[in-house]
This record gives sequence, C-alpha cells and structure tokens, in this order.
Amino acid sequence: VQLQASGGGLVQAGGSLRLSCAASGRTFSRFASGWFRQAPGKNREFVSTINASGSITGYADSVRGRFTISRDNAKNTVYLQLNSLKPEDTAVYYCAIRDGGYIRYLDSEYDYWGRGTQVTVSS
Repeated sequence: VQLQASGGGLVQAGGSLRLSCAASGRTFSRFASGWFRQAPGKNREFVSTINASGSITGYADSVRGRFTISRDNAKNTVYLQLNSLKPEDTAVYYCAIRDGGYIRYLDSEYDYWGRGTQVTVSS
C-alpha cells in the first residue's frame, strides 16, 4: 500500500487548509484511516481517525470542533479539513491506514504510513 499526503502549506492563524491522502495498491474501503502529526522536538500525536465506511470518527481534544475527517472510498482518498488553525497546529501531518475497519487512536495500530505534509500556521 502506498499513501500520498498533500495539501499542506503556510497559513495565518484562523485560516484553513484541506489535507488529502490518496491510497493505492489495496482495497482502500476495507481499512480504517487516521491522521497524526509531529511538531519539532515533540513526539508524534494522534489527530483524527475514521472507520472503513466513514460512519464513525474520532478526534483529539485539541482539534475537536476545528478539524473534520472524511473519506471518499470511490477515490481511495481520506481528507482532513483544518479550520480555525492555531500556531500550535504547526507540524508535519501524516496519514495512515490500518488493516482493519475499526477506528484506533494509537499510531502503533496502523500498518501503512504516508510521508507527511507540512502545515505551518503563523501568528
């Protein structure tokens, strides 16, 4: 499985971005997906997750109400809409999928990872 994340960039505080993660190589609709992020000098942290059908989602407390995860299984793509961005959201954002349909919050439970896309929020 190959994952390609895109959509990152530089944005002012309060702005928005939409991240995309395109998957290839396997039956994408069978796999739950997740987004994680890693800021400089910090450990990678969970951001959001969505189950295989897209009916169940989960969010970190720090992003709930500002970020929205979704997926289009026909396009083998998962999205993360980032609204009301804050400087503390600055990080490399990684998408991941797991060989199972249920949501998970730990990065160790994901099997395939993309390279990441940089999100920088200026104050």
